[in-house]
Amino acid sequence: MHVTGAVSGDPSSLATPGRRLRECLHGTTPCQLMGVHDGLSARIAVAEGFEALWASGLCMSTAMGVRDSDEASWTELLTLVATMTEAVPVPILVDGDAGYGNFNTARRFSARAERVGAAGVCIEDKKFPKMNSFVGGDSGHQLVPAGEFAGKIRACKDAQRHPDFVVVARTEALIAGLPVAEALSRADAYVTAGADALFIHSKVSTPVQIAEFMAQWDRRVPVVVAPTTYCTPTVDDFRELGIAGCIWANHSMRAAFTAMRDVCQQIRADGGLAGVEQHVAPLKEVFSLFQYQKLEEDEVLYASGNTGSEQASR
Repeated sequence: MHVTGAVSGDPSSLATPGRRLRECLHGTTPCQLMGVHDGLSARIAVAEGFEALWASGLCMSTAMGVRDSDEASWTELLTLVATMTEAVPVPILVDGDAGYGNFNTARRFSARAERVGAAGVCIEDKKFPKMNSFVGGDSGHQLVPAGEFAGKIRACKDAQRHPDFVVVARTEALIAGLPVAEALSRADAYVTAGADALFIHSKVSTPVQIAEFMAQWDRRVPVVVAPTTYCTPTVDDFRELGIAGCIWANHSMRAAFTAMRDVCQQIRADGGLAGVEQHVAPLKEVFSLFQYQKLEEDEVLYASGNTGSEQASR
């Protein structure tokens, strides 16, 4: 388990990542999971107070320069996830797309994610390779049979090493243009197969489909949403619907996209840095986030030639 940055003696630092994610999803207010794509975005999110993170497939793929259509291998993505789990002490839920194939690839992905320190994985019921949910029409998002996907969930649960590890089943029924009744039927099958939580996804501009789903769901397990297209509701609104977790899935990456594009355009147009220097983070803020001062202190402690006895006498 990676707990870099955890405070010694803090009881929460002794819990597994999965346990901390479970506690977050069973809290009195919806757990807020900030979408991240590398160690830097993870550090920033934690510094700003987020209690859990979402390792977004879209954002990680974009950061790697490829499309969110399973162009990146799952080993490449989990290498990025490892940089996050080593950088921050909060639980990270990993976007596992469609499990990268059948039940066997899904359980191997899930098991490897657990070994690199993730709190859990989220697997969706699309056919492999999948396309990002917001690209194309309904016909471009084909689902696997519910029974086949339930087998993937069961395989992931059977492969986990620690009982705290969280497996989230994501249904794309609404993304594929199917009725809420189909989403409910699939959700029931996935929970019966062992899913610890559900992710119900919608791409309409209001939470009407989510509200309809929650009004009929028996709430056996927590439900999370990613309100990318229905951005008006707040955490309080989702709490009233019975939602356990809100994933702010891609806004950090999109903000970085805008900022990098704008600064590139400005520097290129000006042929210099004067126009952007006041609009970018001072290096001292970057150094502070990464605790460069602590590294200097450790150098005195470990690289100065002081013996253990000299340190103990202080």
